[in-house]
Parts: sequence; structure tokens; C-alpha cells
Amino acid sequence: MNISGLFSYEKVNTGRQVELDIAKALSIIFMVFLHTMWVMMNYNYAFSPIYEFTVGNILGRPYAAPIFMFCMGIGIVYSRNSQWDKMVKRGAILYLLGILVNIFEFFIPNIVSGILLGNWDAFPISGGLLLFCVDILAFAGLAFISMGILKKLELSNKTWIAIAVIMSLIGTLLRGTDFGIPLMNLFFADFIGSAGGFTAFPLFNWLIFPIAG
Repeated sequence: MNISGLFSYEKVNTGRQVELDIAKALSIIFMVFLHTMWVMMNYNYAFSPIYEFTVGNILGRPYAAPIFMFCMGIGIVYSRNSQWDKMVKRGAILYLLGILVNIFEFFIPNIVSGILLGNWDAFPISGGLLLFCVDILAFAGLAFISMGILKKLELSNKTWIAIAVIMSLIGTLLRGTDFGIPLMNLFFADFIGSAGGFTAFPLFNWLIFPIAG
């Protein structure tokens, strides 16, 4: 069989790709499973070793966030709105939504808990200022903005991969950097995972996944 027969110069797959939607949906479900298990474990709730290993080390890690990011990159190829300016605009909206989620998930509950219950330790991390915390939306937003800028520069695919690899190495080396100023740590957390930022998906480390897609 001639492998060139598998490819076409014309667009064959158009519109929504159902298999990508299914993969992203499953990755979100696996992320929910993983985080639910972590929360329950904080209350000393015991899971069977098989369940904990399956959710924690198989479904919840390699088949959750990485797959979601990879599919996000593939989806851009099929999107009708893949122009660089639309990608930057979409990224900005997603990033702001990510901050909004953190405001309602961490910041407001911390204020309410402190004022009503006198318990300011319910959300003790950085005094509850978790605006730049763990959130796939924030990463997705920054990823769209970054890829939009790369698309504007009209760089080759090989250059995109090279940039992603270099960013990943830089992110690995700078992970946990303490700038000595809490607000700077919180801000740069979304980029390199600085000290006190508590970001699971810093841009430099994870951009390689959507770019690979």
C-alpha cells in the first residue's frame, strides 16, 4: 500500500470532529474524577488501591489534561476561526473566564469564611488571593494567545515545535522561582509556576501539547 494515498492536498475532514469532542469530554470527566478523589482523600476517605492507582496514575494524569490540550491543538487545524487575531481574542476571553472562576472558587469563599466564620485559614494559600491558581481555562487562554502570535509571525511548524521545546526547558528550570513579591509570584505562576502560585498548568511547561496537536 502506498502511504501517500492516505493524504490529500484537498481538505477532506471539515466541520466538527466528533472523535475529538469525545476525547475532550472523556478527559474532562477523568479530571473531575481525579480532583474529586483528591478532595475526598483530604477528609481521610479511603479508596481501594486499584481505584486510586487507576484514577490517579492512568486516567487522571496522562489521559486527562495532556489529551485535552493535544485535542485543543488539533481542533485549531479544523476551526473556521483560526485567524491569528480571532485566536488572540478567544484566548483573552478564556483567560479572563479562568480568573473569574478562581474569584468565585477561592477568593469570595475566603472572604465569606473569614468574615462570617472568623476562619481566615479555610483558604490559606496567599491569603485567598488565588486569582492565578490551578485552572485549565487560564492555560487554554494563554495558549491561544501564544499560538495566535506565532501564527501572526508566519513561522514554520518546525519553528513552532522548537519554540515549544525551548519554552518547556525554560519552564522546567524556572519552576518554583520565588520573586520575593507575592503578587509577582501569583502573576508569573501562570507562565512558569513560580513559588506561591500553585499553578498546575504553567504555559511554558505545557504549551508543547497543543502545539504538538
